[in-house]
Amino acid sequence: MSQRTIVTLPGDGIGSQVLKQAIRVIEAAGFKANYVEGDIGWEFWKKEGNPLPERTIELLKQHKIALFGAITSKPKDEAAEELDPALQGKGYIYSSPIVGLRQHFNLDICVRPCKSYKGNPLNFIRRGKGNTIEEPEVDVVIFRQNTEGLYGGVEWTDPPDKVYEALMTHPKFVKNFGDIPKNELSVSTRIFSKKATERILRAAFVYAREYKYKTVTVCEKPNVIRETSGMMFKMAGEIQKSDFPDIELWNTNIDAQMMWLTKNPENYGVIVAGNMFGDIVSDGFAGLIGGLGFACSAQFSEDEIAVFEPTHGSAPKYAGYNVSIVNPIAMIESSCMMIDYIGEYKIAAKIRDAITKLILEGKIRTYDMMKMTGQQDVIEKGAASTEQMADAIIENIVSQND
Repeated sequence: MSQRTIVTLPGDGIGSQVLKQAIRVIEAAGFKANYVEGDIGWEFWKKEGNPLPERTIELLKQHKIALFGAITSKPKDEAAEELDPALQGKGYIYSSPIVGLRQHFNLDICVRPCKSYKGNPLNFIRRGKGNTIEEPEVDVVIFRQNTEGLYGGVEWTDPPDKVYEALMTHPKFVKNFGDIPKNELSVSTRIFSKKATERILRAAFVYAREYKYKTVTVCEKPNVIRETSGMMFKMAGEIQKSDFPDIELWNTNIDAQMMWLTKNPENYGVIVAGNMFGDIVSDGFAGLIGGLGFACSAQFSEDEIAVFEPTHGSAPKYAGYNVSIVNPIAMIESSCMMIDYIGEYKIAAKIRDAITKLILEGKIRTYDMMKMTGQQDVIEKGAASTEQMADAIIENIVSQND
């Protein structure tokens, strides 16, 4: 039987460093695949005016599954300045390649687990009764609608006449913005469709049932953003009532949720939200389990395209260090999500057990886990490098086979 081919997308900055170590770990655990690297990121924007070349899209179209590292994104004007001089002034406009990838393949379902590891010194703690210290166990999975909402890319500065005329048909626009010159307006839309909203809601309920979570929480703002957030919560109620009566449906506003996540994070199970609020709440919960060094994610399309990535950025300053110091666990955990998706559950469990043991023992920690500032000298001060962290996880995997 031929091996599966995985498209690797290192991207920018630390992306190639964490991806390299993740592949070492999953191979040590027994995962077998062929790997083909795709071009994506800032260097291809500068050289070609396209951070997501068509050849990369074709690779993913062919092989269906990708492991993604990280990308650098900069504001429009900075991006234009860094473009190859031969390409400047020719109409090239930078847009995020990962957002482009999501939209091209309609990777509309994004899953972001946030589960704390026992013994992680970065875990959230709080004061309990009698001035005791409590460390609640966090086990939350965020379902983020990935292609619509504020990240849909439907926006204008100095909107075209037809758009402006349409906006002027709304009484509140006329009242609040009607006397502002058109060329002084910037407009970003927040569009939800019923089809995509139903897909993300059903995916959240199905996951909750399969993994025995008791609640699904819609985290939006229906009391203010009545049409989009309101539609999502209304549809969630209809779906829950008809198909998932065994699972409780909760409703939280994004602002209140950010307060409550440090008050009672252990009360939440599956959370579902639109694009922007899903992004916000997943980073909030990631902070409770140690930060973005532990935050993994997966993105799925209706056509069975899947991309797995850590949610951290490219951290370009760290990429230039002689020895890589960044925490690879988020990338390794994202790789485990990929292995689960493929159906190799025992291999993924073996890797997670190895990480659990490593963190619980507390002997080997990256600089973030030692609460150091990310400088080049952290290795000299006792922090593990990216490679050493992967080595230690591999050692624990091997010991399971002895």
